[in-house]
Amino acid sequence: MDAISVIRTKRDRGELSPEQIDWVIDAYTRGEVADEQMSALAMAILLNGMNRTEIARWTAAMIASGERMSFGTLSRPTTDKHSTGGVGDKITLPLAPLVAACGAAVPQLSGRGLGHTGGTLDKLESIPGWRALLSNAEMLDVLDTTGAVICAAGDGLAPADKKLYALRDVTGTVEAIPLIASSIMSKKIAEGTGALVLDVKVGSGAFMKTIEDARELASTMVALGTDSGVRTVALLTDMSTPLGLTAGNALEVRESVEVLAGGGPKDVVELTLALAREMLDAAGLKDADPEKALADGSAMDVWRRMISAQGGDPDAALPVAREQHVITAPSSGVLTRLDAYDVGVAAWRLGAGRARKEDPVQAGAGVELHAKPGDIVTEGQPLLTLHTDTPEKFAYALQALPGSYDIAPGGTPFAATPVVRERIA
Repeated sequence: MDAISVIRTKRDRGELSPEQIDWVIDAYTRGEVADEQMSALAMAILLNGMNRTEIARWTAAMIASGERMSFGTLSRPTTDKHSTGGVGDKITLPLAPLVAACGAAVPQLSGRGLGHTGGTLDKLESIPGWRALLSNAEMLDVLDTTGAVICAAGDGLAPADKKLYALRDVTGTVEAIPLIASSIMSKKIAEGTGALVLDVKVGSGAFMKTIEDARELASTMVALGTDSGVRTVALLTDMSTPLGLTAGNALEVRESVEVLAGGGPKDVVELTLALAREMLDAAGLKDADPEKALADGSAMDVWRRMISAQGGDPDAALPVAREQHVITAPSSGVLTRLDAYDVGVAAWRLGAGRARKEDPVQAGAGVELHAKPGDIVTEGQPLLTLHTDTPEKFAYALQALPGSYDIAPGGTPFAATPVVRERIA
């Protein structure tokens, strides 16, 4: 085998053989295939695609590059959720303790933000003392004692994906559906969960801009999970507008705690409950009532135990940015559009995100929303508040926002687009 012949096969729209896939993934992980060669192959895959057989084998080869975890010693059924990423997508934070409060075990391996999409680990690290890095033994202990754990994936889990993910990010190949699907599913299958619910975002703030692309990605991942013996279902959810009223690390933690306390924005509560019901159903806990677990405080109890078990202080004050800049409504009427991508870019530029993996993030930076599409606004009222510790970033963030919202004169308020658009199983 050699890298050039593998690249040529896909460049010329051929089907990669199982032997070619196994070899190239293993050789790249070991450093025998160079980054520039894997970059060429990734671009060929982006342009020419892969069939279901190729994607399944590619996923299996990435799983085989590392270890596989097992939760067979737990007394509870395991169920997990993965989101393809969006703006204001803090759902994992209230969801994991909520599902655990209903009787399932939730091993949530999460990631960091890059570009305009936020990362769950970055959000939780705004809680004083909280640790993302746990050994496998620590992860199992937290899971066993609290019912839920949110942590970083260990280095031994699908190392081929970790290497390839970083390469895709700097070579313009992030959007390749076969590579997205195999990246997500290799980690989730290797993780060893019994059931998986996929939250596939669609809209301006998502990687999948159209319902057709989101549907293709969801169907591909559901097939990969099902073929590997993991009960898998996907929800296509709206990401044309930011989720909730915040985009930023500590801002989103604060909003998540509001949800666990029985309040919070309607769309965040709606999606949290929809995903919780799917996760519990997939785990065989059809009679569990997540709405009750939010109302009676049991989900909040799990949250507090989970944060404490990872070194965090659930009672500590969250960081607040030193500087704020308020954007007011230029006219009165109905807010008809608020673009998720533009808000995400503004939050990123304020310091809530990173351009490179090694960049630090500001815990308090981000964007606070004072209205959502469908709301009546009056001229001069606050529309968005920008938060940062470095006020020189305001000008750069503001460049992302002209044209990011529309206000129709007069009119009446209307209901926003339903957050869940389709279900694929």
